[in-house]
Amino acid sequence: MSGPILAIDQGTTNTKALLVDHEGRIVRRASRSVQLSYPRAGWVEQDPLALWQSVRDAADDCIGGAGGVLPSGVAISNQRESVAVWERATGRPAGPVVIWQCRRTSERCDRLRLDGAEATVRDRTGLPIDPLFSATKLAWLLDEIPDGRRRAEDGELCVGTIDSWLLWNLTGGAAHRCDVSNASRTQLLNLRTLAWDDTLLDLFGVPTAALPEIRPSSGVVGETVASGAIRGGLPIASMIGDSHAALFGQGGFRPGSVKATYGTGSSLMTTTPKLVSSSRGLCSTVAWGIGQEATYALEGNISATGAALQWVAELLGLADPAAAADLAASVQSADGVSLVPAFVGLGAPYWAERARGLMTGITRGTKGAHLARAALDAIAFQVRDVFVAMECDARVAAAVLLADGGASRSDHLMQFQADVIGRPVVRNNATDISALGAAYLAGLALGTWRSLDDIDALPKSLQRFEPRLGESERQAALLEWQGAVARCLFEPDVSGTSR
Repeated sequence: MSGPILAIDQGTTNTKALLVDHEGRIVRRASRSVQLSYPRAGWVEQDPLALWQSVRDAADDCIGGAGGVLPSGVAISNQRESVAVWERATGRPAGPVVIWQCRRTSERCDRLRLDGAEATVRDRTGLPIDPLFSATKLAWLLDEIPDGRRRAEDGELCVGTIDSWLLWNLTGGAAHRCDVSNASRTQLLNLRTLAWDDTLLDLFGVPTAALPEIRPSSGVVGETVASGAIRGGLPIASMIGDSHAALFGQGGFRPGSVKATYGTGSSLMTTTPKLVSSSRGLCSTVAWGIGQEATYALEGNISATGAALQWVAELLGLADPAAAADLAASVQSADGVSLVPAFVGLGAPYWAERARGLMTGITRGTKGAHLARAALDAIAFQVRDVFVAMECDARVAAAVLLADGGASRSDHLMQFQADVIGRPVVRNNATDISALGAAYLAGLALGTWRSLDDIDALPKSLQRFEPRLGESERQAALLEWQGAVARCLFEPDVSGTSR
């Protein structure tokens, strides 16, 4: 029997490496933090070499501590929409990694909307024009690099999402590829043809010659070169965006399964039997590709969920977001306080990028615990807004909400989430669900598992939270939240105009 799969999960703030065996068990894990930098207000970036070094260090620690157990293949899940540019001949970065959270291309997005490009982009990509997505970030990078666009057109520069940057380094520059799920987040992929779209490439000014080849999420895309504890010749058998990987790791293969990943931001996703266009502020996307088949999905992206708890922790001088969640649990309610964490605007279902954070209902009796509770409640309310929109667009009533991610560790959040959606929440207690999803996809390609049914049958640790809140209490809580959101959306800015 061959060895376990090395699953690399490259996230916004840390990189994890796991060894996953044939029973779907994590037999070894390691992680490294990744630093973010903020060169200007609203700008977020990373050092691409430091990001790659975090992968090497986590993999070395994971494999080195496994007692001689060697992996049989590699799987990759990654932060989405973040992009890099590097030199094809040397592999040296030509600029920073521009992170998905970065808003530096807001004005560029404004110009595209004013030029009437929104309908074209939405129709072909399923995505709204927003700085979140990759295309305007890539255009910005090529503009900033000396002679960048000409060099990209001549094939001297490579551009790509983080999966393609990791693959390039793992293969020693032999493979410049990305998977279809990551490609679907760039605003350069046509969802109907599943190929780079010439109209979109012209619109955003990204040359075809610089782009990676698009491949399925499950399938061998290259072989490793020896690097530290990673031996040469290992098949790299899956690449997938982290939110998509979490849905796969949850076993959300069939329509009607809705998954919420609670991270810095949050993503809700549900598969659809065909491509569905949203009328309620959601995105159409590719969930994953297996063989020649692509599975479509609807997704709602929320910009700040765990980030709200992190902000409260920093404001109150607490150790970390978990301490803020514990403080929130010390009170029965937020005592009328509402927090709308629009730190970088509001994502789905509102897509109001210029909205800013708002707190309402403060009295002389408001304590730090009430603020923490309001931040925790805001996570559940934002997820509920997307959940309702998703059920309407998909025309499928979800029996439960599948939950994963760091903030889902809070029992109080999961209970309140069940209360405000009026459905059970089923938490997957695996702390590395995106990495597991990527490992499952690699295992399909390598023959570790023969089918989705085999993966569905793997043991899982689940916990169920039933709704307890009465309907009148639920509606009262929702009215408070909706009132706060309305004020956030229509609060006049400094020029005196509404957002």
